[in-house]
Amino acid sequence: MTSPQTPTPAPEPKPPLQSIGGQEIKQLFAASTAWLERHAAYVNSLNVFPVPDGDSGTNMLLTMQAAMREVNTSPEHSAGAISKALSHGALLGARGNSGVILSQIIRGFARALEKKDTLGSHDFAAAMVEGARTAYKGVVKPVEGTILTVCRESADAATRAAAQSDDLRSVLAQTVEAARAAVVKTPLLLPVLREAGVVDAGGQGLLVILEGALKYLNGEPMELAAAGAGAQALEQITREEGWGFDIQFHIRGKDLAVDAIRDQIASMGESALIVGDSALVKVHVHAPTPGAILDYGCSVGVITNVIVENMQEQYIDFMAGQTARPPVTADEIVGIGTVTVAPGAGLARVFESLGVGKIVAGGQTMNPSTEDLLKAIDAVKSQHVIVLPNNKNIIPAAEQARKLSKKDVALVPTKTIPQGIAALLAFNFQSDLETNLKAMDRAAKHIRTLEITTATRSVTLDGIQVAEGQFIGLIDDNLAGAGEDRAALTLQMLEEMRAAESEIITLYYGETVSARDAEALAEQIRKVYASQEVEVVNGSQPHYHYIISLE
Repeated sequence: MTSPQTPTPAPEPKPPLQSIGGQEIKQLFAASTAWLERHAAYVNSLNVFPVPDGDSGTNMLLTMQAAMREVNTSPEHSAGAISKALSHGALLGARGNSGVILSQIIRGFARALEKKDTLGSHDFAAAMVEGARTAYKGVVKPVEGTILTVCRESADAATRAAAQSDDLRSVLAQTVEAARAAVVKTPLLLPVLREAGVVDAGGQGLLVILEGALKYLNGEPMELAAAGAGAQALEQITREEGWGFDIQFHIRGKDLAVDAIRDQIASMGESALIVGDSALVKVHVHAPTPGAILDYGCSVGVITNVIVENMQEQYIDFMAGQTARPPVTADEIVGIGTVTVAPGAGLARVFESLGVGKIVAGGQTMNPSTEDLLKAIDAVKSQHVIVLPNNKNIIPAAEQARKLSKKDVALVPTKTIPQGIAALLAFNFQSDLETNLKAMDRAAKHIRTLEITTATRSVTLDGIQVAEGQFIGLIDDNLAGAGEDRAALTLQMLEEMRAAESEIITLYYGETVSARDAEALAEQIRKVYASQEVEVVNGSQPHYHYIISLE
């Protein structure tokens, strides 16, 4: 006789979760990113407009991945510090409308947590509200029935839930339910969605991100759920002419008037999305032709990371089932390529973000050969090439490569990494080769560089006594000081450089320096130079503990 099977007991409810710290926020975002990665294809399938415009799911995923790259190795435990890093990564890595709006949601979320050590239910609700507010402000003409609506209604639900409970899990669960309801309503608010028979792709992407966060707090596995219930077949849309161009670029400068830039560009195109601050503005807009908008961007600052895509050609490829053409870069538009030398993966990423054509690995103790530079020059598509050696010892080889190349090669004799970065920021794709060379050379000469390294031998030079193993400071390639305390020496060198007269101090920290130590030094600098903007970048360069730029 078979005994009756004992029923499986129901799982015990989890205890209330009062708050989480920075490292848990990092894991929460990682879970959201993983969940979005599993659902990106479905989110993409909701984008049934004639122009796929980069695909909403893919754009949001790339934005989340860029945010995660900023914090992957961060040891920070402060909710504010981790959120700030996530926001910075999302802003620089955002793509397309959905990605940029998502980056603004994260930016507002981080702003609300700026001075918080932990994230509780009330903090989460306030951060969601600020995220929605920031996202709405970033869009020139907010449209209901989009990701904006989903974010706002989710924030409202979070606020109501936090007023009733201190349990972060419960508050997030109610936020997810509100997001789901808001997504379902998007076709009722936006006729084009109702006609296509789908929900808003960006709103669905945000729902997936919130779901991933809740799964992390609940300890649930990240298994791929079937999306069949809501999946929609792509609607066949008749081919049209004259969709124009999708235009994206960054404007870098000082005291940029974001609101004025937003108003001007909005008047020149459609679907305008302009966000940023006084130093960096990201532009995404559709227009019949790109010229006037790019001209305006050049008139207010230095434009970089230029992408111009022909939406009609995108659509033809999309409907034909072909792989989309790669974006048109600034180098290809103006016909001028750039080659730069960089030591360390972190510095290479900085140069990549500035749109450099080709990067040659090298620097102090690892000077690339003439052949290495020549191969890089030949690898650039353009016939006109500008080379930035970024080290005085590499300039001779660069000059040789210039002479040997069959291309029209020009040399901007940058002697330090900060000079190379400044030169690239001054590159203007609307200008010709000669004009660019003058602007880049002028920009490089306005930068001062401090390098902190370790002495390999004892020496007395220019009246400065150095013992082997001591930290030494080089100002613009000249020995300026030595000491046993790295941070104290750095502050001494900055004083000698009259750093108080600069506007921006950027620390590129090397492979021998931890992120914690770099940020600790930055805090010391901020206390001394309260009026200056101090930035910290992982350069991963060998040999040099810090490369510091003053501009």
